[in-house]
Parts: sequence; C-alpha cells; structure tokens
Amino acid sequence: MTRQRLPDSVERFLAANREALVSSAETLLSHDTANPPGHTAAPVSWIGSRLEAAGVEPELIAVDPEKPNLVATLPGTAERTLCFVGHLDTVPFDETEWSRDPLGERDGDRLYGRGATDMKGAVAAMVHVALAYAESDSAPPVDLRFAFVSDEETGGDAGLPSVREAIEFAPDACVIGETTSRDSRCAVSIADRGAIWLTLEATGEAAHGSRPMLGINAIDRLTAAIDRLKREFGTRELDVDPEMEPIVEESVGFHEEELNAETVRDLFRYPTVNLGVIEGGSAVNAVPVSARAEIDIRLTATVETRDALGSIRRCLGGIEGISIADVSWSRGSYEPVDSPLVEASTAAAESVVEGQVYRRSATGGGDAKDLRHDGIPTVEFGFGTDTAHAVDEYTTVDALNRNAEAYARLVGEFAARLDGGAVGSDDR
Repeated sequence: MTRQRLPDSVERFLAANREALVSSAETLLSHDTANPPGHTAAPVSWIGSRLEAAGVEPELIAVDPEKPNLVATLPGTAERTLCFVGHLDTVPFDETEWSRDPLGERDGDRLYGRGATDMKGAVAAMVHVALAYAESDSAPPVDLRFAFVSDEETGGDAGLPSVREAIEFAPDACVIGETTSRDSRCAVSIADRGAIWLTLEATGEAAHGSRPMLGINAIDRLTAAIDRLKREFGTRELDVDPEMEPIVEESVGFHEEELNAETVRDLFRYPTVNLGVIEGGSAVNAVPVSARAEIDIRLTATVETRDALGSIRRCLGGIEGISIADVSWSRGSYEPVDSPLVEASTAAAESVVEGQVYRRSATGGGDAKDLRHDGIPTVEFGFGTDTAHAVDEYTTVDALNRNAEAYARLVGEFAARLDGGAVGSDDR
C-alpha cells in the first residue's frame, strides 16, 4: 500500500509552525496540573481559546468544575471517526528535588517540566494537528475528534469516564498520546496486561517480644503466604493466546537493549507478583497480632482473569490465619497486529523515523484497556523520553515535531485502510 501523503496545506502549516508547537508545549507545562488535586481548568481554557480562534467550537464537559475536559470535532469527508486522546493532569512533583523548573524550562533541544513526556508534549502536538486542518481549511479524510481529559493519573472518574457518560463516544478508533517510543527505539503499544490487586490479612497471637515462641507472629504468617504465592502461582506458565505471540516477540525486541531477552519474555510468560504495601505490628517489643499486605499481580493479555484468580485462591486457601480481604481486577487487552489502526499507526511512525517500529505490549495499562473492551480499537503512540514521573522530566523539540507529523500522517494512513482504501483527503 502506498504511503498516504499529507494535504499540502497541512504539511505547510506544520513546517511553518515548529516553534509555535514548542511554545504551545511550554504554555501547557506552565500550568500546574499535578494530581492530586489535578486542576485542569487553565490548560483547558487555553486550548479552547486556540481552537475557537481557528473556527473550531469545543465542547466543555465537567463533572468537577476544577477538572474539566474538552472535546472538539473537525468534520471529515467520510462518516468515520478517528479520535486522539490526551490527558492534561500529571503526577505530583517536589520542586526542591528538581534542577530545572518543573513548570517548564527549555535548554536547547530539551524541554523540561512535569508532564513534558507524559503527556503534555503529545497534547501540544494533537492541538497543532487540529489547528493545521482548521487554519488551512483542509477537510480531513475522516471526522477527527480530540478529547483532552483530566484525572487520568489517579484513575479518577472526572476524566475520560465522564466524557463517555456525557456524550455519544463511539469513534471508529482511538490514539492515546502516551510515550511509547524513546531514545532510538520506536514502538506503538497495541496491548496491555491485566491486573489482580489483592489485599491479604493475617492474624496471630500476641506475646512479649522477648518471648516470641509464646505467640504467633502475624507478619511472619503473611510473608510466608506471599512467598508461597510467588513460588507456586508466580512460576506457573500462563495460557496465552497464540495471537499474542508476535506482540510478545516484538515487545522482547523493543526492551532487549535495557533488559535480557529472556527476562522480558518471562515478563509475559509468567505472572508478575509485587508486594507493594505491608503493614503490621504495634511495637518493636510485641509479637504482632495482625498484618496486612497489598499485592499487584499482572497477567499477559488473553489470560483469563477468572482462572488466574481461582489459582490464587487455591494457592492461599487453607493457610491458617490468612484471608483475602479484598480483590479487584482488570483484564488485559490487545489489538491484532494486522488491524487497520495498528497498520496505520505503524506506517505513520515509519514515515518519521528510521529503523523498526515495534508493535508491543505495555507492561501496565490505562484508558486504552477500557476502550478496547468496549469494542473501540485503540493504540498508545507517542515520541518522548524515558523520564515520565521522574525528577527533571523532559521531552525534546524533535519528539514534539515527530508527534505532530506522525499524528497528521496517521489520519490519512487510517482512512486509506478503511473500506479497501476508498477514503481520501480533500485539500481545498
């Protein structure tokens, strides 16, 4: 299939507004949207004013007035919709730990600030794609929808969930601007892993710390149960659908520069079990009578959560003094490697970088998971750096421009793969 060319007017707009794109990213970074509390009103207002000035009428959706969301649609020449999604909230930061301004500082090719790579840089690029079509008076080949949302970093309901409740949200495909490419490695994330979060509780019998043999240590019971979970459940090979095999292999290829290939392969072959929180005891000289732990278990997409949870319960069942107090879960999800959206995203990435574009699985999961489970094909795709959530987080000017060009090209690539490629652009 021939690579789809951008409308000339859109390409000219992007080329002429490279510095304006950097300035937009700087403006977004200047707004403190650390979550909690996650106030996004200021950047939403700024994006809305930019779109309105270009003739696009955005829609404001807010359950919480301090956490508004903005949705904008550009009509296309075909009755299909491609949606770009970006979140405006960030994780918190401690300014005293930073050597750069966490609310934005440019140094040469680098743009520092909380959210630079996760994901205000991608949001700035999405805004510029919308402006490129609107200000150049070029109708896209499909309807373009942009959803700039809040509350993603804490998994709250004020963001994308409230958008989906307030309006008819059924695009034909979604692209979420999470950074999936970094350094010299480029990837599109087309899968994620499922999760089971357990809260375990242990009980014991109190005694003085000088005579521990007279009591039963609840913390000892708890850690022994967790060790058993890791040893027995954590080493069982997962039943992964064959359709996941190429995704796993490309995930290995993407990560093997930083991790041993077999280590990465085992990440998808077996469950991962992480003890994230442990609490117990009241004094150093007392045998603890109770203890509690929170455990994060991850499973490769296509693994049946029900079967895994059953295995976990059988593994822990019958251990005296141990109970599962709470459990929550999510199922992993994936897009087939030959789906129109995956092919379009890969082609768009290949148009702006050299080398292989990996179609990989994320090791965690976010909004893409819920969208896929609701039948909306979704990928995560963005250029940036491996500094998300880190001190001195940054993106690069090159990454900003690659995002804008790749997102713009993705529109044509996606349209070309619908209905045998009959959809085209209208460059008026």
